[in-house]
Parts: sequence; structure tokens; C-alpha cells
Amino acid sequence: MKFKISAKWLLVLFVGIVSCDQKGGNTKGKKPNILFIMSDDHAYQAISAYGSKLVQTPHIDRLAKEGMLFTNASVTNSICAPSRATILTGKHTHLNGKIDNLMPFDTTQVTFPQLFQKNGYQTAMFGKLHFGNNPKGVDEFKILPGQGYYLNPDFNTPKGDMTIMGYVTDIITDLTLGWLEEERNPDKPFMLMYLHKAPHRPWWPSPEKFEEFTKKEFPEPATLFDDYQNRGTAAKEAEMNLLTHMMYSHDSKIRPELLSEMGEKVSPKVEEFENGFYGPYGRATAEQKAKYDKVLDRINRDFEANWPDMTKEEKMRWKYQRYMQDYLACISSVDDNVGRVLDYLDESGLAENTIVVYTSDQGFYLGEHGWFDKRFIYDESFKTPLIVRWPEKVAGGSVEDEMVQNLDFAQTLLDASGIEAPDDMQGESLMPLLTGNKEKWDRDAVYYHYYEYPSVHMVKRHYGIVTKEYKLVHFYYDVDEWELYDRKKDPNEMNNVINDPAYAEVVAEMKVKLKELRAKYKDSPELDSVFIEKYKTMQIEKGNDFW
Repeated sequence: MKFKISAKWLLVLFVGIVSCDQKGGNTKGKKPNILFIMSDDHAYQAISAYGSKLVQTPHIDRLAKEGMLFTNASVTNSICAPSRATILTGKHTHLNGKIDNLMPFDTTQVTFPQLFQKNGYQTAMFGKLHFGNNPKGVDEFKILPGQGYYLNPDFNTPKGDMTIMGYVTDIITDLTLGWLEEERNPDKPFMLMYLHKAPHRPWWPSPEKFEEFTKKEFPEPATLFDDYQNRGTAAKEAEMNLLTHMMYSHDSKIRPELLSEMGEKVSPKVEEFENGFYGPYGRATAEQKAKYDKVLDRINRDFEANWPDMTKEEKMRWKYQRYMQDYLACISSVDDNVGRVLDYLDESGLAENTIVVYTSDQGFYLGEHGWFDKRFIYDESFKTPLIVRWPEKVAGGSVEDEMVQNLDFAQTLLDASGIEAPDDMQGESLMPLLTGNKEKWDRDAVYYHYYEYPSVHMVKRHYGIVTKEYKLVHFYYDVDEWELYDRKKDPNEMNNVINDPAYAEVVAEMKVKLKELRAKYKDSPELDSVFIEKYKTMQIEKGNDFW
């Protein structure tokens, strides 16, 4: 039987196909779009898909339900700018130059956005980069200078600096959606980096979330009152304890005037950042301040009335609750805004052919071991959330426990897009894991190296190797100490078993593997010495008194 199709219906069919293709519906044979979402200091313990008892994150969880959640994702260096440099270059920080937040990035390095741009992708970046004001390989960008501000933030753009009124998490999302809706070229695939400032310190929530979350109480971690027994010098000397190092004004939102009035009643004494409270609060308009003041006044009245008579344990618990209220409120805003972007992908038809990655630049302590911040190779800092959704390629609801790192992100995205990665990239493509070809994955250990010492938080220099079963760490420079943790039997990493005779064989094997990894990634004791001298010189030039 033969069918006759009129010219009119051929035209309708053609228009439909073009329309579908432009919206992202007809995706067969097309290059995938990339949406890379990264938050700053987002602990995996604060994502409900990871089993969090602290907060619900339904929109991030949706990515896990529709994609793959990695339970052993980690970073190579747990501090902001170095982590971002590793993500962009696919190289360890000792090779891209950004070993810490002070050392300059080697701008001759090729970044993966450059490779996407070179291969026909439209590229854009909105939010927090944290180093450099002119990212290479990006067609359009609006990035926060340095750490950026939560309220009425400034942005660097190709056309100059600008200030946008409002709350930073909402604004970064508005910019991202605006680009997708109005500036995206539908004839090109895109690589879009959507980079949140939140929940980085000092954890200023939106006014609405501030009021909501300060009425909540959160469960305490089992190790909140850790005394660091059975650990080495590094854990004992780190300056990141909630009670003794978290600041009253900068962090807990106690007005400086009240601290002055209370005088000796405020104990323990904690050194404050200059303008720690008014730096963020002072950017608010009168209307914005009015929304914050109602909650700030309640917090300050409670502090004034109760703090002087609290026991040490009660003060620790008070600071923990204040910390969680603000940190998790910031997370809740991130999740809401991720939902806005995912909804747009669905409504526009782009979701089907878009790889969505959700991650953080590292993990973060949420009171575990009595700490906030990051830096250590211990799990809460070392591990990072990683969720990847790619419809029809990645099985929804899948969970992967292989050892993967932010070192792998660049090569994975390039591989998924059919773009050849440079030979000097050091990561491995996660495509075998994402597409169900696990037999092609052969990594059993990852390498870590932290450099920024002596500096804020005073976490000692260390490097190490981590497998699914064990973690071997060497702290060096002003100490020479080794630690070994049994990750299966001691998931909270409370007992250093380096000198336990039962682990002697494990220690010997792990030290050999660590030496091999150091050589593989071109790290060495000689490089350690070079970076120590460079870092010392930079600190002295900046007038820092650590040395």
C-alpha cells in the first residue's frame, strides 16, 4: 500500500523536527550538553540522598534517583582554589601550580572549557570560580571576585564589574537560567558551569531561610566531643574547633556591640575577623536589614541571657546548633535553586540530552570531631558529593563505590562528548562506571596532598593514599608522623593503628603503593621542599607572621 504525503504535511513534519531538535528532544547522534553544578563546601552529610539526618534536599536527590550517586568520590587537595584548579585541568595541584589559596595558578595550563570551546561548544560560567577574573575557554561569564558576597554581590564580567541586588544563590541561578533562555545558541551544544558560593563560610542564609532554620534543632554527630586520643599531633593542634575557634560575630551572628558590653562574660575568648559581622550585614539595604533583624535580635537576646551560665558542653552544643542552622539554611536555598534549573531543563526539552553533574569543591566538617572547615584527608573533608545524571546512558538510582576523584571530572566530560583529552591530564574517565562497563575500571587507590601550612586553621602538611579498606597518611614538615585507618572497622577514623602489630603487613604494602602513586603522579620529596620555600617566601611578602 502506498501513502501520499502532501507538501503541506511535509512542511509541518519538517518544522516539528527542527523545533524538537532545537529544544533538545531529537537527540540521536548529537553531542551531549553539559551542566556542571558545584557548590562550595557542601558536605555529603548534608544531602539526603547520602542518608543525611540533618536536611532534606529533594532536588539534588532527584538527580540521584535519575542518575548515579558515587559514595567514594574524593578530592586531591581539600581546599577551595586548588580543588577548582584540579577540576579545570585534570591535574594534581603540584603540576597546575595551585597548591594552596596563595600560590598562583599556572595560566599556561589548558583547561577543559578551552577544549569544549575549541570543539564547537558554546561555553559559559556563572558564580564562584575563586581564582582569576578572566577564565579561559568561556564565551560568557559572570563570576564573583574572590570569595564573593552573600548579599548584593559584585560580579566580574567580560564587559566590566557589576553589582546585582539580592541573595547570591538566587542571583547565580537567575544568571544561569537567563543564559539558557536568552543567550544559548540552539544550534550548538553547550558546556555550562553553574557554581554556587553557598554554603561557604560565613553562612549567611536568605532572610526567609534564616527565620525558618533558626527554629530547628539538629542531631549531634557522635564525635562532637572528640578528645583526639589515639591520633597524632595534627588532629590535636588543628585550629577548627567549634567552641574555641568558631567566631561569635562572624559565624554565630552575635552583634559586636553586644560582645563588647558582655566583656569577660564571653568565654572562651575567640579572635574575630575584622568586620566579620558588618562585612556581610553591612551590604544589606535598610529593607533587607529589617528582615534579618527580627531573627538576629532573637539570637542575640538568647546569647546574652544564657551564655554566661552555660557549661563548656552546653556552649559547644549552642555553637553547633547555630552553625547547623545557618549552614543548612544555605544548603536549602541551593537545593531550591537546583530545582529551578532542573525544571527548566525538563520544560525546555533539554534534559534528555544534557549530562548534569552535581558536586562540591570538597567535603566539610559538620561538627564531626568537634570541627568545622576541611583540609584534612579524613573522610568528612576528603570525600565529596558526586552525582551524575545522563538519561538513557546512566541507570537511574544506581550507586557506585569505586574510588574516584575530582581529578577525573575533566576527562570524563571530554570522553562523554567525544573530545580527545590531552596526554598530560592525570585523571581517568568515569565513563566505564557510568555506562555499566565496570570491568574496564582498574583503579584501586587514590592520592591526596595538602600544602597550606602554617596558615589559618593550622592543619599540617600531609599526603596519603586511600583505598576502600585503608587510609595511610604521612604528616610532614614540622613533624614526621604516620597514621593508618581501617576504613571498614573504624569509619569514624578514631583509632590510628599505624603501630598495631596486626596491621604491620598492611602498613608495609600501603607504603609501597604510596611510593608508586607519588611517582605516577610526578610528586616527590624534592617538590615538597620547593613548595615549602615558595610558600614561606609568599607568606613573608604578604606580611603574615606564621613564619
